[in-house]
Amino acid sequence: MAITLSLCRLCLSLLSFSTLFISETFRWWSESMKKAVLLNADISSVISRLGHTDRVVIGDAGLPIPDTTVRIDMALTHNVPTFLQVVAAVTSEMQVEVAIVAEEMAEKNPTLHNALLDQLKHLEIHQGNSIELHYVSHEDFKIQSGKSRAIIRSGECSPYANVILCAGVTF
Repeated sequence: MAITLSLCRLCLSLLSFSTLFISETFRWWSESMKKAVLLNADISSVISRLGHTDRVVIGDAGLPIPDTTVRIDMALTHNVPTFLQVVAAVTSEMQVEVAIVAEEMAEKNPTLHNALLDQLKHLEIHQGNSIELHYVSHEDFKIQSGKSRAIIRSGECSPYANVILCAGVTF
């Protein structure tokens, strides 16, 4: 009888502990769940490790990606996702200080170029800082993109739909 009573007390103690453990675990889990727009784990990981001035490239489906650079391939089919959709998702979590585009984008793809400029203007307002815009030749862009932390490939199938985003600081 004494053994049975001791076992019952032990079971109640374990049950009480496990209930507390489960509720605390659930509280931690629910408070740490991601609430931002960006759900892609690879992109989130790259952004979380960026330092000031580190670079991330968002490219169209045709941008060459060196074997030595991290490739995050988002392309599903022609224009899915679009270049601007990927820019919006990435910049929802990344503080941007400088954007670099190929000079050819303004001439060969003016509609997308203007849409990117609009998106960067909205980002400036949201971030509360100005974003410098630099233009380089497409050849120089390809060289610089190889020095980035990662190249994120969109499904965009229009010419020169590429941008290098340089990380800023939030303080």
